[in-house]
Amino acid sequence: MNTFLRNTSLLASALIISVLAGCAGSNNDETAGWSQNKLFVEAKDAMEGGDFPKCVKYFERLEARFPFGPYAQQAQINVAYCHWKDGELAQAIVAVDRFIQLHPGHASIDYAYYLKGLITFNDNMGFLGKLTGQDLSERDPKAAREAFEAFKTLVTRFPESKYTPDALARMRYIVNSLAESDVNTARYYYRRGAYLAAVNRAQRAITDYDRAPATEEALYLMYKSYEALGMKDLSRDALRVLQLNFPQSQIVKTGKRTEPVGPKASWWQFWVKEK
Repeated sequence: MNTFLRNTSLLASALIISVLAGCAGSNNDETAGWSQNKLFVEAKDAMEGGDFPKCVKYFERLEARFPFGPYAQQAQINVAYCHWKDGELAQAIVAVDRFIQLHPGHASIDYAYYLKGLITFNDNMGFLGKLTGQDLSERDPKAAREAFEAFKTLVTRFPESKYTPDALARMRYIVNSLAESDVNTARYYYRRGAYLAAVNRAQRAITDYDRAPATEEALYLMYKSYEALGMKDLSRDALRVLQLNFPQSQIVKTGKRTEPVGPKASWWQFWVKEK
């Protein structure tokens, strides 16, 4: 067989194998031949039934096959949701960011920001974190800050959204937790005699999270740290500010902050407004 015939034969064999592989792939795809309506219904059923890997697969196929159909955009946001529920947080963020970028004027854009906040708010702590009940303030604050920004966009742009009340409640928790994180660090430095480091971290909590409940202890740590450093004027100033902002505080006597009596919204509402 000459070279031309041999190459032709090889090419034909490759094409046959490719066609057969394609046919085999189609035979293995249970969604082959489904209408976009059936594909959407099945994907939604998988989502509602908690089969999130199948939900992702079906919605991705729906968007790929019918990119201009009536369900394509809904499929995109549902993919983000199903990734999130399946614990695939990185993929969920990619999917929701893609939706936000492609459809800034979509009717569900408020939900997209809410979902983005939820994904980062519930950043996976792993088995050990869930087992120990680890608080948000004890974790890396990066995800908390990202969640706050997503929720902030929602409540700023869509104050009448049905998702806004819950987003505000989560923002309140995030802000307090971020302040608590800085106070935890300041307390750690103080107990180890690193008084200047304790002052700096406590000052950051006060500056960044003005009126958060944790700032009571931040001021107390500043007062005690300046006292330990022999900086009497600064120590008195910190004590004066503490007593002015927390007139009922017993922390100077007990070393423990005041327990809140009832709901306090003013501190986080003020912070949201100013930020």
